Amino acid sequence: MSRFRIRWSARLRLTLLYGTLFLASGATLLAVTYLLVVQSPASKGTRITATNSSRSPAKQMATVEAMFVLDRQRQEAQRTLLTRSGIALGAMTGISGGLGWVVAGRVLRPVRVMTSRARRISAHNLHERLAMPGPPDDELKNLGDTFDGLLARLDAAFDAQRRFVANASHELRTPLTLQRTVIEVALSSPDPDVKALRAVCERALAIGEDQERLIEGLLTLASSQGGVFATEPLDLAEVVTGVLDDLTPTDRADVTVDTKLAGAATEGNASLVERLVTNLVGNAQRYTNPGGWIRVTTGMQGGTPQVRVVNSGPVIPRESIPLLYQPFQRLGHRSARASGHGLGLSIVAAIASAHRARIITEQGPEGGLDITVAFPRRGQGLFEQP
Repeated sequence: MSRFRIRWSARLRLTLLYGTLFLASGATLLAVTYLLVVQSPASKGTRITATNSSRSPAKQMATVEAMFVLDRQRQEAQRTLLTRSGIALGAMTGISGGLGWVVAGRVLRPVRVMTSRARRISAHNLHERLAMPGPPDDELKNLGDTFDGLLARLDAAFDAQRRFVANASHELRTPLTLQRTVIEVALSSPDPDVKALRAVCERALAIGEDQERLIEGLLTLASSQGGVFATEPLDLAEVVTGVLDDLTPTDRADVTVDTKLAGAATEGNASLVERLVTNLVGNAQRYTNPGGWIRVTTGMQGGTPQVRVVNSGPVIPRESIPLLYQPFQRLGHRSARASGHGLGLSIVAAIASAHRARIITEQGPEGGLDITVAFPRRGQGLFEQP
């Protein structure tokens, strides 16, 4: 046998609140009214005194009896007033409770509509919106608009995720297909020599290394988007020095690399910050033509530790700059010095976001890009995201 349980909904709580407020205010008004009536001169009565001492005892007795009767009538009238007022207050409290139930239902109707529509929205129809009517300053409409904004951001995130998965699948499938083709061509030869087999193996090995770089980039991107949980003191100048020392002579060929490194103390994950600088320098190399230049600077600008990478190269339209931070986005202009998968700047954006750092990207003075990453100062905490 199931026990009866009261469902303490918002509508019931509002109804009880309305009824309690009405009962309290009505009881206060009744008490004040009753006290005013009791303390009024008419309720106190007028004492009847004998002005003529020669009045007979019979007349004096009649006067006393009249006063007693008037006093009894006054007390009875006060009790009747109090009783009837209490009954009226109880009845009006019940009526106000019913009206409060109706009013609460009408007030909460938009909430029920939003709840019903929100339950129907899933990952397959995130394009739908609540679209609540009402004036701009209405609190419930603002709540609906806020929820619509959240749905829009979720819809954009799901679309970006689907595009990322599709692009990643394509990027992984392409080298696998090429590797298989190379091996099949070698096997189709009736009498392959050692030199040909060696060339095929070297080609397959190069394709495998390319796949490793892609998978490593995907893993770095995923780990960066998960946030930074362990930080340590860093100096951006030391990080940049280590990255530039690892450059091979081939990386520096036909490109002038200028540095101006000043101390820039911050906090962060050392491996991720190093990867950020590596990707910035690597991106500058890919899009710098032979004979061009790359400038890397670090320091405190306005009390903020920054690393800045500027390179010469083809002019990049200003409207195309935000697209560069999306995964698998490439520009048509690229030098033959290095290849990539379009993950470099997207990893930079993810690492910067994980460190709550700010990225400022402008067109370079001679083409190319001018990218500045501003980190929070050591001990300052993290920047708020814009």
